[in-house]
Amino acid sequence: MSPAIGTTVLETEEHKALRAAVAALGQRYGREYLTRVAREGGHPDELWADAAKLGYLGVNLPEEYGGGGGGIAELSIVLEELGAAGCPLLMMVVSPAICGTVISRFGTEAQKQAWLPGLADGSRTMAFGITEPDAGSNSHRITTTARRDGDAWVLTGRKVFISGVDIADATLIVGRTEDAKSGRLKPCLFIVPRDTPGFTRSVMDMELQAAEKQFELVLDEVRLPAEALVGDEDAGLLQLFAGLNPERIMTAAFAIGMGRHALAKAVDYAKTRQVWKEPIGSHQAVAHPLAAAHIELELARLMMQKAAHLYDAGDDMGAGEAANMAKYAAGEACVRAVDQSVHTLGGNGLTREYGLAGLITASRVARIAPVSREMILNFVSHQTLGLPKSY
Repeated sequence: MSPAIGTTVLETEEHKALRAAVAALGQRYGREYLTRVAREGGHPDELWADAAKLGYLGVNLPEEYGGGGGGIAELSIVLEELGAAGCPLLMMVVSPAICGTVISRFGTEAQKQAWLPGLADGSRTMAFGITEPDAGSNSHRITTTARRDGDAWVLTGRKVFISGVDIADATLIVGRTEDAKSGRLKPCLFIVPRDTPGFTRSVMDMELQAAEKQFELVLDEVRLPAEALVGDEDAGLLQLFAGLNPERIMTAAFAIGMGRHALAKAVDYAKTRQVWKEPIGSHQAVAHPLAAAHIELELARLMMQKAAHLYDAGDDMGAGEAANMAKYAAGEACVRAVDQSVHTLGGNGLTREYGLAGLITASRVARIAPVSREMILNFVSHQTLGLPKSY
């Protein structure tokens, strides 16, 4: 079990009950399950199906479309607790949090009817494509273009590091209108079904072992009907960040869960491992770094809860700042918790038996994706502190 979490003030009884229920589900699967699935090249279909059956995957989606009627606050609890059990579902960040939220807020009634019930019950999944090889963290350099051709749209471009495209029924692609003469990002969002002609994928060779594979996508004159466009083509950044802010909050949940999982293993080990007379956890050189890691994870969760509350309350500007801060804090806390946990176990921390070594690589994901910590520091220095830009 992970260390006790103080949620009395900030979470409702319903939230605490949700935490307990999801934790129980996670304990039935655990880290060994996810590791085995990844090693065999499979997908966590059983866990995904069970989470869907219990209503957890769509807890943030509207009730009229089969969801739970909650928000990102509830969905982040689900992902955090699965992560704390060692079996986080990465596609939760993408399918219900990003794509489900964008379609809920900006989709047509037909799009909502077509996608939200399936995203809520887990029978359909959707990937999200924004990152490009030459743009990196600078989303203003996106070159995937969308041009009109009569009533249709034609998309051309490339995307990289796109999760789960092989299992997704469609990918929500971020492009920009070809006639944007100002050079400013004018994003448009398109639903591209997996088997659309001209839409191809190739798996990227990652050092990180995970059930969800990363793909490079090529859109070669991909022709889409008018109804593939989600939202208003002139809505710009509003509808894009309607998906990116939940993504940052959910990445924080992913990182906090992973950090808690690693820390729990280290605490259990430190309580029982004896080299001299007392367990090693009685020594302050072991105990204090673990206590500090717990504090940092708790602080990161506080900012994540703030971000989720602001987003669910409709404060997009406030949520943007808090979501970035939460993602930054959680990424740093996760890396430090994992490092200290591995170090606590010494050589055992590098063995397959204890299952921590793989987290050394995995924990870095929260520092890098979906936006680097350096870009978050840019955001805070520019937007919050009002310092001048260097670019």
